[in-house]
Amino acid sequence: MEQLPINPLAIPVAAVAALFIGFIWYNPKVFGIVWMRESGMTEEKIKGGNMAVIFGLALFFAALLAILLMQFTNHQWGALGMVGGDPTLAKESFNVFMEDYGTAYRTFKHGAFHGLLFGIFGALPIIGTNALFERKSWKYILINTGYWIVTLMVMGAIICGWV
Repeated sequence: MEQLPINPLAIPVAAVAALFIGFIWYNPKVFGIVWMRESGMTEEKIKGGNMAVIFGLALFFAALLAILLMQFTNHQWGALGMVGGDPTLAKESFNVFMEDYGTAYRTFKHGAFHGLLFGIFGALPIIGTNALFERKSWKYILINTGYWIVTLMVMGAIICGWV
């Protein structure tokens, strides 16, 4: 049986894409100034952090998200889960199914769609709930959720379409 077609570079490239989008999204010429005001961030706070640790952990967290997002964008993982994760133990019907549908819905567009859904139904409720209890504004919620929706769409497109 042919293994699931996953480009080994898709996860790290998707993780780096999250940082790249963040550089643009939170740039002062885009949403950076409003985000700083709404979050209570100051130039002094920004200068006080260890940027190597912050970006290193942000990259690590983005990679974790990319691995999770792969489960949502690539439906073939569900089929693999039905046989316990080991295709060598599967019945012949699984092999036939994978031959017929092993690359179905493996497009950039499909991955972006699942990233959109993941952002709306995952990122928005998490960010929104935290922001409500932290007494943050709707601008704060929309800026941060917007970032994650766009980022998850790009990550999903990379993970699903780059086979």
